[in-house]
Amino acid sequence: MPDTNNKSGGFKRQTITEAVAEALREEILSGQQKEGAQLRQDAIASRFNVSRIPVREALRQLEAEGLVTFYAHKGAVVSALSRDEIRELFDVRRLLEGDLISRAIPRMPPELIQDAENILNRYDVALENGEISLWGELNAEFHHILYIAAERPKTLAIVQNLHNNIDRYLRIQLHSAGARAKARDDHWDLLKFCKAGDVESATDLLDRHIEAGCENLIEFLDEQSVG
Repeated sequence: MPDTNNKSGGFKRQTITEAVAEALREEILSGQQKEGAQLRQDAIASRFNVSRIPVREALRQLEAEGLVTFYAHKGAVVSALSRDEIRELFDVRRLLEGDLISRAIPRMPPELIQDAENILNRYDVALENGEISLWGELNAEFHHILYIAAERPKTLAIVQNLHNNIDRYLRIQLHSAGARAKARDDHWDLLKFCKAGDVESATDLLDRHIEAGCENLIEFLDEQSVG
């Protein structure tokens, strides 16, 4: 949470718009701001001790990321995804991430492999400590590290937006111990294939990993809605 005692709203080393967007993004991804919740610009500006202009710009940025929707006479609300929309996002992930990792592995330097391993070690600790929000960050970080060597920044940006849209649902799903164990095992196996330069095995595992994640998430959400 920003330090609102600062005359600029407490946001340092960032523009005010970027900092407001980051704070709201985390509230949405963590579930603090629920689907369909109205995001009142005046209330947000007051809470962060900033003017409404950067708040409006931040909400437009989150709209571009798919996290916020604007409605006439209602303003900005936290976006909700249908089951079909969730499947679509995962399908696009399978296409783009499979291409990225197949391009990245042949040119992946040892330091990136080490960075990915460090992330997975932190990821394991976060899971053991029940730090679900940190897991979401490390999950996205791990996938990002594996794709950097592909040198496809535009595709990487699209994938980041896809992760942002899905992340809030995955955090809910990860309250299931089975889902946590499956994700952890898949990630370590994926890293093993990257180390070995095994493009075929890595792309096959990644495709199955994303597909299974989608099916498990939909099943979990259906069970929650029934319960």
